[in-house]
Formats: sequence, structure tokens, C-alpha cells
Amino acid sequence: MTTNHTSPVPYPYVGMWVTADGFIRQELLPNGRYDEARGSRKSAYTGGYTVTGNHIDYIDDTGFTATGDIRDGVLYREGEQPAPSA
Repeated sequence: MTTNHTSPVPYPYVGMWVTADGFIRQELLPNGRYDEARGSRKSAYTGGYTVTGNHIDYIDDTGFTATGDIRDGVLYREGEQPAPSA
């Protein structure tokens, strides 16, 4: 039996994304996690992400949050906020 029904992709931007200047290299994993390198620092940040349209919300494993967008095949990072103090 075949069907034409396809489920929406929960993480449509899975793969490696790089900012225009090449400083941030972010691998978005299919399980909703990410691994981000900055400059020469590998795995500088790791955490979870959610996607709404072309907008990405991040929360790293320490509670730090950030947002970003994918536009014309380029990752744009915005709104980085430190984790709240306890």
C-alpha cells in the first residue's frame, strides 16, 4: 500500500550552517540539538533548538538563549542573551 501523505519535517534546516563571515559554524542535528563552533573553538555551544518558518530559537545546555534566521542560505544570529542568574 502506498500513500501520498508525507509528514512535515520537524527540523527542516538539518545540516551545517555558517554565518556570512564564517565565524559561527552551526550543525543543526535531526534530533533538535545543535553543536556550534566559533572561530577556532569547536563545540563552543551545544543545546536544543526549535524552528518556526525560517526562524530558529536556541537554548544552550547552560540556559543561554539566542535567536537566528536562515535567509538566502545564510545563518543570521541575533538576540543572544545570557542565562538568567540563580
